[in-house]
Amino acid sequence: MNLADYIDHTCLRPDATAKDIEWLCAEAREHRFYAVCVNGSRVELARHCLEETTVKVATVVGFPLGAMDADAKRFETEAAVDAGAQEIDMVLNIGRLKDGDDRFVFRELRDVVEAADGLPVKVIIEACLLNRDEKLRACSLILESGARFVKTSTGFAAGGATIEDVKLLREAVGPKFGVKAAGGIRDAATARAMIEAGANRLGTSAGVGIVTGEAGSAACAITPAYPIE
Repeated sequence: MNLADYIDHTCLRPDATAKDIEWLCAEAREHRFYAVCVNGSRVELARHCLEETTVKVATVVGFPLGAMDADAKRFETEAAVDAGAQEIDMVLNIGRLKDGDDRFVFRELRDVVEAADGLPVKVIIEACLLNRDEKLRACSLILESGARFVKTSTGFAAGGATIEDVKLLREAVGPKFGVKAAGGIRDAATARAMIEAGANRLGTSAGVGIVTGEAGSAACAITPAYPIE
């Protein structure tokens, strides 16, 4: 198992500088991670840094809360595509899902998938905020929407990926759909456990440490922004 093939090497800190992104991309080039994941305003820089490599550039939409107007998510996706993003990680509208407003959630998902213009869309459900039935309902809507992945977490909430959630999501979406585990993956043992549970992509700021056992850009790790009470 080559762990680098699974890793979206991530830096989403609000205070990340251009040098931080350049360093992230240099690490991704060296270790041949699958992708980097950066905020929207850093997409062009990341694409420039990764020219003539196979490392893809992913960006986030509706991040980290997912609660903004659906039109804003669509515009953000279009802007990301124009800037050169190759994958889109969007945050589901968690409150509307909890309302049972599946029609709204599905329309928003479709809008982002359409705006992505064929690029893979990963949908973040923030699993720590959902009960089992809500997670399963979210998976059903995501499957129907044309997205390519369901993703556990933003990394900004009080809980990240768990083995139990990854297993549940894999069961819900079947063997061929994407499952991305993110949030709290800091070492090779945890990374392997997530893959064995059913994840086929990992979002982490600790990619270098995972593949080498040495310290890398884990300074990009996120402190949870809204603790669960």
